[in-house]
Amino acid sequence: MITKMTGTLTRVLDDEARLAVGAFEYQVMVPEAVRRQLQMRTGQEVTFHISEYLEGNPSGNRFVPRRVGFLTELELDFFDLFCTVEKIGVKKALKAMARPVREIADAINRQDTRWLSTLPGIGATTAEQIVTTLKRKMPKFLMGPVTEADPEPAVVEAKPTGKRKPQSVAPEPVVESGLPDGRVVEDAYQALMALGLSPVEARSKLDAVLTSGKGFKTVEDALMLVYSRG
Repeated sequence: MITKMTGTLTRVLDDEARLAVGAFEYQVMVPEAVRRQLQMRTGQEVTFHISEYLEGNPSGNRFVPRRVGFLTELELDFFDLFCTVEKIGVKKALKAMARPVREIADAINRQDTRWLSTLPGIGATTAEQIVTTLKRKMPKFLMGPVTEADPEPAVVEAKPTGKRKPQSVAPEPVVESGLPDGRVVEDAYQALMALGLSPVEARSKLDAVLTSGKGFKTVEDALMLVYSRG
């Protein structure tokens, strides 16, 4: 069983990504929240944490192997847990995970069924079932991972007197990537839906801006670019 794959991201489609590993190109199914993080990374090396399953009709004789991918192991763990809810299979879980895992976990922890019912494919009854099944299992998903932006401890050196003095470390030069911050992209997506667009319309308009090569650093900039395109 494959648990992790690293390769070059060759394409990002509506609900899947294509990953080139050596001479092979693999299809990796991804939820919307992951797709939005990948859409500007074509041509870059990407690592997916993988879950595998077989898709097919139980009464038939043909099964197709599928791979589901996430960018962190924590996201994969949440997905596996989400799939344990009654009547939520792999496809429904992938469709529903259109928001970051921490936000979904927070809603479950707060038992906010109204918020959960806004996720794609999740109705009021299913939202209640999600809360009932998972409400005691969310603490680990509410903890934020350590990021590269977190400050590193100062380097210290021993002095003859036994005292330690912080050693100054030259800061690394900041390199502008030219790509919008992932949080800004996510907020812009939510802002478009708050303005009345459907999830599909919001995604389409935001994708058009992202692929146009015009950068933005704030949600306001993103909205101006979206509506300047008509």
